[in-house]
Amino acid sequence: MHEHVTDPYVQRAKAEGWRSRAAFKLIEIDEKDRLLKPGMTVVDLGAAPGSWSQYAVKRIHPTGRLFALDILEMTPIAGVDFIQGDFREETVLRQLEASLGGRTVDLVLSDMAPNMSGVQDIDQARVMHLAELTLEFATQHLKPGGDMLVKVFQGAGYMELRAAMQSVFEALLVRKPAASRGRSAETFLMGRKKRQQHLK
Repeated sequence: MHEHVTDPYVQRAKAEGWRSRAAFKLIEIDEKDRLLKPGMTVVDLGAAPGSWSQYAVKRIHPTGRLFALDILEMTPIAGVDFIQGDFREETVLRQLEASLGGRTVDLVLSDMAPNMSGVQDIDQARVMHLAELTLEFATQHLKPGGDMLVKVFQGAGYMELRAAMQSVFEALLVRKPAASRGRSAETFLMGRKKRQQHLK
């Protein structure tokens, strides 16, 4: 708790009006890699409480569209289309497809994390499962040439996910932003330029 309260990113997030310190992870990655551009169509999976959506919607303004999905409630953000539900469910996907209205997706973001049990092997498996689901979603919904950014933990399943992403994207980058706590195994994988056809 003390670490959280004294965390400079927590303090900055409060001062600058971000919903959580996670905003700074996306800001740093975007400043380095130019992920977000005006006019893009972006899907933010597991978006609540919404700091990534808060930042991304500003960057794709004024003609871009941002669709945020989460099983949890999220306080509305101007310019963000929020769908509450599990993106693995057909009804939720249909709702997203209807909202997209024929637009193709340029970027899939996921800072999702499961409820942590404190048991490392279980938490690792859950985190990697969410990352795999994100890749599956991107494989189906991202346009050729589109990008994906997903949070992962280094550990079991990490190299397999990297290999899977390399078959879908032309380039794979690894990012550990300064706002990621140093002792955390958290890192971010970025797939750039989705291939027209996946490598087998």
